[in-house]
Amino acid sequence: MTKYLITSALPYINGVKHLGNLAGSLLPADVHARFRRQTGSDVLFICATDEHGTPAELAAAEAGSDVASFCERQHAVQADTYRRLGLSFDHFGRSSGPRNHTLTQHFFACLERNGFIEERTLEQVFSVADDRFLPDRYVIGTCPHCGSRLARGDQCEACTRQLEPKDLISPHSAISGSRNLEVRETRHLFLRQSALEGELRRWLASRRDWPPLVISIANKWLDEGIRDRCITRDLSWGVPVPKPGFEGKVFYVWFDAPIEYIAATQEWSDLDPERRDWRRWWLEANDVRYLQFLGKDNVPFHAVSFPCTLLGSGEPWKTVDVIKGVNWLTYEGGKFSTSARRGVFLDQALELLPADRWRWWLIANAPESSDADFSFARFAADVDHDLADTFGNLVQRILSFVAARYDGVVPDGPTDPDLPAKLSGLLNNLRDRHKALALRGTADAVRAIWKAANVHLVEKAPWTLIKTNPSSAAGVVRTAVNLIGICARAAWPIIPGAAERVLTAIGDLDEVPAFPSAEYLDRIPAGRRIEHPGPLFAKLGSEWAETQSQRFTGSREVRGAP
Repeated sequence: MTKYLITSALPYINGVKHLGNLAGSLLPADVHARFRRQTGSDVLFICATDEHGTPAELAAAEAGSDVASFCERQHAVQADTYRRLGLSFDHFGRSSGPRNHTLTQHFFACLERNGFIEERTLEQVFSVADDRFLPDRYVIGTCPHCGSRLARGDQCEACTRQLEPKDLISPHSAISGSRNLEVRETRHLFLRQSALEGELRRWLASRRDWPPLVISIANKWLDEGIRDRCITRDLSWGVPVPKPGFEGKVFYVWFDAPIEYIAATQEWSDLDPERRDWRRWWLEANDVRYLQFLGKDNVPFHAVSFPCTLLGSGEPWKTVDVIKGVNWLTYEGGKFSTSARRGVFLDQALELLPADRWRWWLIANAPESSDADFSFARFAADVDHDLADTFGNLVQRILSFVAARYDGVVPDGPTDPDLPAKLSGLLNNLRDRHKALALRGTADAVRAIWKAANVHLVEKAPWTLIKTNPSSAAGVVRTAVNLIGICARAAWPIIPGAAERVLTAIGDLDEVPAFPSAEYLDRIPAGRRIEHPGPLFAKLGSEWAETQSQRFTGSREVRGAP
């Protein structure tokens, strides 16, 4: 049986993430992992916090903390947030851990031995006041093209023009504000990606089922000329470079971060070494199908840079089979931004509403073919229609009727002979949408099953039929109880909390609810006592949406971050 290795892009450590981060990688990966578990597959779902780089150092300094302690606290905050969101990681690791340090240095040694590492001298901005070299993004000044005073050394945030630090007018350090900047020489190590271009192109050509978005981004990077990548930085926080003459330097965060997928799997294996072996997932793992979920900005690192690391090592590492990349979720017509502190952050979302509403809306409106915009008005209207009116109302009507007319006991009666064939087609479509990694399509397929169940109930009208044909009404009701079980199982990968409440109410909850078939129409027997779960989803309404929109307009608080 094929094993499924699933990874999500690593969330960065500098504070609680926003809805865009959840929509771009974490949630789609979780939905697919849950579906594969439903079908009985062997699944390993791995993620971790990305903890190296200058932003982590700066965030720690702003918090008045050493960087190691800051990352430890923020990892705990993020892990708890994802638990409350129902993200079902098999392991949630840390890129600053010893496993990743050792493995990153191992890959470097392999690449150097194989001739893919080259030493070069660069000119870089040095802040005398901060006594450190500054990454381009930490040089701020006035844009020479549009006049924005918030331009950075790599790009102007206002006009989006690509820049270099020397282009800026009146440049200063983003750390201290000092204008006492110098250009100094510094030595760095480069991964010679250009030497791997032929092998990389052959590898890319062998990939199948990649979304057009991912293919176009990967090809664009290759067609523009693959560049060698600097993989070291003048920082103190990170994986030390194990090479004489490079003391005090660390590896670039985008070199070590993808390696953490493997290192986190090693951490998972370390927790139960008698029963777990990370090598089965990563070394000569021909029976493993590896899927990565990430936003479009991360595609180049996963489609080009990380494969170069693996291929260049000369070792039989598992490479990704499918990259599911998506576009961006925007917020009320503008960008979500952690650095600009704009948008709805995940702990704020959970303070407002339980996880299922957010999970449903983000999958049903996933930014697959283009960017998608979040607004509270649209969010409230959509979840009220789908969750409260369609699914919640279905469950409420059926279980309330069983409680009122049958004293909470499932009655006995025949199943509609035409229903299994109709249901099989809908369930097959749902399975196909999951396999195709079609996020919106998956939500559409679940919604179609809910609607079909509602239509069946309205057509059969047991509340009327019971007056003239109690036996037939009993059959309709027993079938309806099983239908809501099927509806809950179909929805479980997206809204696990509500689905488990329904399955508990009808006495049919397993640790992993199996993917349903039409045979499940006879799963709940007559005579079983059921419990009413209460209302699943109260309606939000337009007034609630307007209140929240006004509350978050202009909000700049990053929850859990300095």
